[in-house]
Amino acid sequence: MLEYSLLYPENTETRTAQKLDGMWRFAIDWNGEGKEESWQNGIPGRDTIPVPASFQDFYTDKNIREFTGDVWYEKDIFIPLSMKGERVYLRFGAATHRAVVYLNGEKAGEHEGGFLPFLVDITKMVRYGNKNKVVVSVNNELNETNIPCGMTITLSNGRKMSKPYFDFYNYSGLQRSVYLLSVSQIAIEDIDISYSVSDDKALIRYAIRTSGKAETLISLFDEEGEEAASAEGNSGTIELRTPHLWQVHNAYLYNFRVELRSGDNTLDVYELPIGIREVRIEGTKILLNNAPIYFKGFGKHEDSDIVGRGFNIGVMKRDFELMKWIGANSFRTSHYPYDEEIYREADREGFLIIDEVPAVGLFESLSNFLDAGTGKGAKSFFSKTTTPTLLNAHLKALEEMIVRDKNHPSVIAWSLLNEPESTDDNSLPYFEKLFSRARDLDPQQRPRTFAMEVSSSPERCKCYHLSDFIALNRYYGWYILGGYEIGEAEKKFREEMERWKALSLNKPFIFSEYGADTLSSEHKLPSVMWTQEYQIEVFEMLHRVFDSYDFVRGEQAWAFADFQTTEGLMRVNGNKKGIFTRQRQPKDIAFVLKKRWENLPLDYKGNL
Repeated sequence: MLEYSLLYPENTETRTAQKLDGMWRFAIDWNGEGKEESWQNGIPGRDTIPVPASFQDFYTDKNIREFTGDVWYEKDIFIPLSMKGERVYLRFGAATHRAVVYLNGEKAGEHEGGFLPFLVDITKMVRYGNKNKVVVSVNNELNETNIPCGMTITLSNGRKMSKPYFDFYNYSGLQRSVYLLSVSQIAIEDIDISYSVSDDKALIRYAIRTSGKAETLISLFDEEGEEAASAEGNSGTIELRTPHLWQVHNAYLYNFRVELRSGDNTLDVYELPIGIREVRIEGTKILLNNAPIYFKGFGKHEDSDIVGRGFNIGVMKRDFELMKWIGANSFRTSHYPYDEEIYREADREGFLIIDEVPAVGLFESLSNFLDAGTGKGAKSFFSKTTTPTLLNAHLKALEEMIVRDKNHPSVIAWSLLNEPESTDDNSLPYFEKLFSRARDLDPQQRPRTFAMEVSSSPERCKCYHLSDFIALNRYYGWYILGGYEIGEAEKKFREEMERWKALSLNKPFIFSEYGADTLSSEHKLPSVMWTQEYQIEVFEMLHRVFDSYDFVRGEQAWAFADFQTTEGLMRVNGNKKGIFTRQRQPKDIAFVLKKRWENLPLDYKGNL
């Protein structure tokens, strides 16, 4: 079914993709009575709100910002007669964390999971040639049966409150674009592409899934618009001589055109930009097109002023320009899949992405950032009665992510969890199912990993052997032995690395998080914690350790920019570990990283 496919919305000869972004009507369901009061037929009040955006930061009322429960959106859309006879869908880029969609007062569909697209089939519900009322109820409550994990409590005044097990703000709403789609009855539903690359040729393996029988024609066009190859059939292999390969910061994109025909009639057309490249691991090396690469970059967040986690195309452009300026080549989509436009820009710019499913908070703690960072272990998270339900939600989100992102050349690895509790025997069967499913879903067989906090040590972690490369989040010099004890932190860090080395895993290691909180206003000599001088000292110490081990093949600093978190004594209006401020201006550490990364070759340690 088309509902399974998450192909990017495109206008073609046979498809219509109409963006419904703009001002929607908006209402907060303070007392949880919207359904009983028939809000699905039309919401009360006159308030409006931008889509896409998080709803929290537009208002001056703290009760709105902290609201936990249902919020309702409404928009009238005109659906032309020309769509009659086709399949018609609403496509939501994301609704955080669950949504129920109504059309003209009738339930059309629902979805749980706040960071990936979903389709709602409205073909048989539409009033063609008329306006149709779309109403969406979005719920942002946290629990332990969906990812990301947390809890929802009720205060003495009856208001609900989110208690996340993760260290970023629980922004929510319709945070990505909404589309009205129409496609033909017989249509292209999914495309799988994988590659094998050698010195002078590339093999492009493809498989096309369609909703009915048709003649399938494949055309491959280069960037000049010239046809480079062609094929027929729903599956096959294209051999391309002297191909232009997709490389880091030298991205070459072909256009993979699929056409369905019946005699002289064109039934459907879809065009997919592809980058020909191959990713694999060989011992401690991560290879792109058979050449070693070293990761230089960041953990990031979709987070900016005013719109929160809502997609902002201007902020996206600024972020890529800053990453190019500083000499980065990669980022991890911590801690959830990002808006599709970000992947498309990474495809064009030649950035490497570790794509992460929204599995954060699988470690029961309301101060997860502190407990995980200091190595305070948690036991039995995966031994609860809710674990099977959580696993099903996790597997569903994993499937939706890989189906959406599998054809992006920028995506070169999957991260299946961030800082989970992994020291209990019951974590192993949970992790095994995830790793197995990721391998089954991905036609390109990308490397798989999970980001490990410090209690997931070589002695205690039950699951690290499942990872194709080891990803470590480490905060020596900050959560562990900060300030004047930084020398002790370096010693303790080296002791841990020696224990990993003794295992002789013959796998690459990357540091998927490292850093220190810093206020951009603070300077002091000699340094103290929270000053810019101390942040630099922490990074220099950590880099000395990274450079001491041949099997360390990457560093992704935490974080690209300061970001909003829940209120707390350890957070000064958000997490301040950014290399850049939330307004995307550099701290002093940015110039230190720029000097280092511009002098580290892409194949750093590659010949060792």
